Amino acid sequence: MTTHDTTDDTTADAQTTRELDAREIDGEPFGAITSALADLGDDERLVLYNSFEPEPLYGVLDQRGFDHETEEVAPDEWRVEIEPR
Repeated sequence: MTTHDTTDDTTADAQTTRELDAREIDGEPFGAITSALADLGDDERLVLYNSFEPEPLYGVLDQRGFDHETEEVAPDEWRVEIEPR
């Protein structure tokens, strides 16, 4: 599993972005995703890349206090931007 941290300096309030590519995970990615969410600070966001739209994840995000925005980048690539409310 690979995660990357970047800082978006283009905004007035620099925000750290963590990235998790679930396509690189061998097996079920849910544990890695929830672990990444648990490590997320209030001023950070997680960008998740997946090979399909992770619709089952949306309810979990809502229950745990996260907002999300999903974009289909390609037929086999979905980008989900997740931020704490």
